[in-house]
Amino acid sequence: MKLDVIKLDGGTAGSVDLGDDVFGLEPRADILHRVVRWQRNKAQAGTHKVKTRSEVSYSTKKIYRQKGTGGARHGSRKAPIFRKGGIYKGPTPRSHGHDLPKKVRALGLKLALSAKLKDGSLVIIDTANSNGKTSELARQVKDLGWKRALVIDGAEVNQDFARAAANIDGLDVLPSMGANVYDILKKDTLVLTKAGVEALEARLK
Repeated sequence: MKLDVIKLDGGTAGSVDLGDDVFGLEPRADILHRVVRWQRNKAQAGTHKVKTRSEVSYSTKKIYRQKGTGGARHGSRKAPIFRKGGIYKGPTPRSHGHDLPKKVRALGLKLALSAKLKDGSLVIIDTANSNGKTSELARQVKDLGWKRALVIDGAEVNQDFARAAANIDGLDVLPSMGANVYDILKKDTLVLTKAGVEALEARLK
């Protein structure tokens, strides 16, 4: 499958051949959902914590005598039924991550790339180079009509381009190894360099 290649200034730079095994798959929402859920759960901090009855700050003295009050036979002010007492079975720090087979993760990335190509949101550029000026890159992005875009380069991202893109709202830059399903689906436009296309195809074959 051939796709036209453009330059950042809007000019043409030939075409590139995209492999059907990476960019030509029929999108599947179930696989994409599994991969995104795996990513977001893995990223969740899991630092939530409450104090149990062994951790709250209260005296250990018996709060009133055992018999003769006509009430329940309480011994500790730390009991969960009391206000400011310990919490019973509350959240504790833990990992929310779960396993997902490597083949499913790879398939999810292929399906995300294929989905962007299918709905016309995939753009191939020659190179992602810049002189480091944010104003110039912002003008080029505006002329190209990219509002929320993700640029994926080859193994290394051009530092001047990354510096210029850092202050542009809605424009993110990643190397090919950082390409992931969540970031691809989150953006309206996916921009790949020719080096990025080669690196992704090599990674996913």
